[in-house]
Amino acid sequence: MEEQVEGLFGVMEVERSQQKDSSSREVGPPRYKPIDRQQLTLKTIDIERLVEADHPVRGIWEMTGQLDYSGFEGKIRAREGTAGQRTLSPRLLTSLWIYALSQGVTSARELSRMIETDRGCQWLTALETINHHTLSDFRVDHQSALEKMFVEVVGLMSAENLIEIKRVAQDGTKIRANAGTDTFRREERIRQHLQLAQQQIEELNKQEQEEISERVAAARLRAQRETNDRLQQALEELKKIRQTKSKPEEARASETDPQARVMKQSDGGWAPSYNVQLTTDSVAGAIIAVDVTQSANDYDSLAPALKNVEQSFGKKPEQVLTDSGYICRENIVRTKAEGIDLIGPVPEMLASAGTQKRQRVAEEFQPQAFQFDKTQNCFICPAGKTLLLRTTDQRTGMTLYTYQAKRIDCTNCCFKSQCISKGDGPRSIVRTVNSDTVQAFIAKMESTEAKQIYKERSQLSEFANCWIKAKCGLRQFRLRGLIKVRMESLWAALTFNVQMWVRLVWRHCERSA
Repeated sequence: MEEQVEGLFGVMEVERSQQKDSSSREVGPPRYKPIDRQQLTLKTIDIERLVEADHPVRGIWEMTGQLDYSGFEGKIRAREGTAGQRTLSPRLLTSLWIYALSQGVTSARELSRMIETDRGCQWLTALETINHHTLSDFRVDHQSALEKMFVEVVGLMSAENLIEIKRVAQDGTKIRANAGTDTFRREERIRQHLQLAQQQIEELNKQEQEEISERVAAARLRAQRETNDRLQQALEELKKIRQTKSKPEEARASETDPQARVMKQSDGGWAPSYNVQLTTDSVAGAIIAVDVTQSANDYDSLAPALKNVEQSFGKKPEQVLTDSGYICRENIVRTKAEGIDLIGPVPEMLASAGTQKRQRVAEEFQPQAFQFDKTQNCFICPAGKTLLLRTTDQRTGMTLYTYQAKRIDCTNCCFKSQCISKGDGPRSIVRTVNSDTVQAFIAKMESTEAKQIYKERSQLSEFANCWIKAKCGLRQFRLRGLIKVRMESLWAALTFNVQMWVRLVWRHCERSA
């Protein structure tokens, strides 16, 4: 059926079948946009807009712009007026490492990949790529310059009233070494491996150049020489380890990181580790000193840490907060002599100075069962015999008084087997008396004021330790050896302080502007 429609050019006849509703038409399959990965694309990128105005990377760049890099320039061979390609600036490489650590990236290879994808890194490098060898070498090649930079950052934070160096906190944390527990060997096995490494070096030197490329041969030879050096160092470290062992013949050293030591971890296990010591300031919690030791104990690290602070900033802290691991008579006496107020919990052994419990002795003949006669200055044993004062030994923070019974009294005593271990001489007791300085410290720590001050310790020192592990990813070192491990710790502490400056100073200035 047709109908007439009046149009511009007269009457037109249109079939009704052409006026059907579009919804009644048949619908085909979905139509997708094709993906053509073979095409080339040109894209315009505004580098300055890659990151927002308050992005942390801008604050890092702002902080690093205030630092002195003269210590990093000694090894730079690209100089004005000479031939050669331009080199990367120390400020850029420093900013990259600080930004990477703030994102939990500790690997040079991972940072090199991150530079190609992360907007913060792209903004820093202006879309340039950087080889991981360049990043890795920069991290370890400038020890003195890095230490100076760390002190300089602390100085800038002090100018912003974030650091006073009056009250500080000291704490240590165990961080795993880049070595496995199965790499620890005794001397005999290390010498066998050393001999094998030397043989392999000789074979590589004699190998025909046609068999492999010159580059591969050089890489293999370098790897074998590094193995040889580590094994030589392991033998040297064994000499030090033997001095700390009751059974020197059982001493072992790691073949991959000889300077690492097996230490107890927070989870109760044991692993090759280093003891990282951090000194934090009480104002904002900034880290003002970093050290790394091979000792599992903390009490030997307090004096070097305080000395490090004095050498770096020209003054001693007025007060130091520590946990019980640092509290010993030597540290109490030393800090008192230096005019530093030591705050820390009193260990049970220090508080209960007197006669110590003896092993392989029956409970009824322990020192506590002996009665001390102050008037006669002697002990009376449970059998009624007298132990007279024999020797007096003056030591730091205490005096040791040794009392001993007569040989004939112990020989004829019916309780001899319960009181004296086999092979020992007459029964003796050592009485420990704390010095006046130590007694004054114990009395001070019983006061409410000292206990209140001590409550600040955890939020100062333990927060910094937790941050470098959780945020910087420093749960295990990437580098090996005491010097390089200390530099890796310095980078983490530097990042901690710069992040604090960005948060407390730079962001505040940005909001004010």
